[in-house]
Amino acid sequence: MDEAGSSAGGGVSVSGFRPGVDSLDEPPNSRIFLVISKYTPEAVLRERFSPFGEIQDIWVVRDKHTKESKGIAFIKFARSSQACRAMEEMHGQCLEPNNTKPIKVFIAQSRSSGSHRDVEDEELTRIFVMIPKSYTEEDLREKFKVYGDIEYCSIIKNKVTGESKGLGYVRYLKPSQAAQAIENCDRSFRAILAEPKNKPAESSEQDYYSNMRQEALGHEPRVNMFPFVGDQQPEFPNFDKNDSRGQEAISKRLSVVSRVPFTEEQLFSIFDIVPGLEYCEVQRDPYSNYGHGVVQYFNVASAIYAKYKLHGFQYPPGNRIGVSFIDDGSNAADLLRKMATQMVAAQLASMVWNNPSQQQFLQQFGGSSGSQLPQIQTDIILPSCKKKADPETPVKERLFIVFNPHPLPLDILEDIFCRFGNLIEVYLVSGKNVGYAKFADRMSANDAISTLHGKILNGVRLKVMLADSPREESNKRQRTY
Repeated sequence: MDEAGSSAGGGVSVSGFRPGVDSLDEPPNSRIFLVISKYTPEAVLRERFSPFGEIQDIWVVRDKHTKESKGIAFIKFARSSQACRAMEEMHGQCLEPNNTKPIKVFIAQSRSSGSHRDVEDEELTRIFVMIPKSYTEEDLREKFKVYGDIEYCSIIKNKVTGESKGLGYVRYLKPSQAAQAIENCDRSFRAILAEPKNKPAESSEQDYYSNMRQEALGHEPRVNMFPFVGDQQPEFPNFDKNDSRGQEAISKRLSVVSRVPFTEEQLFSIFDIVPGLEYCEVQRDPYSNYGHGVVQYFNVASAIYAKYKLHGFQYPPGNRIGVSFIDDGSNAADLLRKMATQMVAAQLASMVWNNPSQQQFLQQFGGSSGSQLPQIQTDIILPSCKKKADPETPVKERLFIVFNPHPLPLDILEDIFCRFGNLIEVYLVSGKNVGYAKFADRMSANDAISTLHGKILNGVRLKVMLADSPREESNKRQRTY
């Protein structure tokens, strides 16, 4: 029987053909670990275990010097459900009539894990699924009971509203049933094994980031899902909020990796918590079940805050997402300068808006209030200033403006909207975070919408949309503010 080399650090050699390291744990939990008699031949193992499914390989651990069996063997099946069923039915059985010593069969631990403990049943019987938000627990049970006996089903709900988050758990009585569900259910459920409830958080982080680190550094021959990053995709650090970021690239674009796949809607709902989200995109990796995504903000301040707050965030509970900057070649010093300018501008604008008496302070500080109010700070390209239209010009289009978190100063607002030409007037609604802009030309108003809607200027996010048409406005009572 051919020898296939020695196992890592074990001083033993293995019989038979050994598959490549990259394929040993594909699919996950498809290898079984056996404690057998030293005298059990490979032929007996193949004969007794082949009824459970396609055997891709068998290797027996042997002493490096004497070549004698150590009483340990591994069997690699083509599918996880086959390995699980073999474990369930053969654990504690006798392989040969003349050998009454029962064998022990376990699911082999992943080689990428730093732990050598046996895989426990809880890790193999509970699956995590993505479901329609309309599903009840009864719907979930009905959909997955075809694969085996279900111990319980649960749906993750919003603690405040009680609404489903579109995520659920199904716990089976046997590992083979859970494996069957993962292998055979509709792909839209994106079923994977769930994290055990009692697994230590530190171990979970280490296992997760060990896997993430190998992928990010290109240790496995997989397709690069981030072609715009090239070979510069950073290694994912630990969840230490106080770690040094001196050597880390800073940009408005973030890479997001999760051990649980996610949809674009879920990615958006997580990162839209931080104001300034421009877009998000989910990247599909055909070689793993990991979730990959790219998130971009309008400004670097939002990206830094999202990186700091959401790196290590658990979604769903028990699964930590990794967030890192994507080096897009931007000048970090210039980005930080813009961020600081935007923050100061927003604070000054907020101070003036919330306390008009502060305008006097600004005047005393030097010059008129108009000259001292913050200038336009934004990452978008604005047209040059244009002359306002005559106040008596008929209104062709009126825009409704929503500010978050507070309105911009009126002179800054006028400066922004007059750049699109044909501006008649801008005004704010007293005590509200809204305002209006009147244009003498529809094309100018449409240009303002397409350029400004959803953008951040001086730290304030704008929503710009069409208001009532001039015809409707003429039938209404004139506003008094």
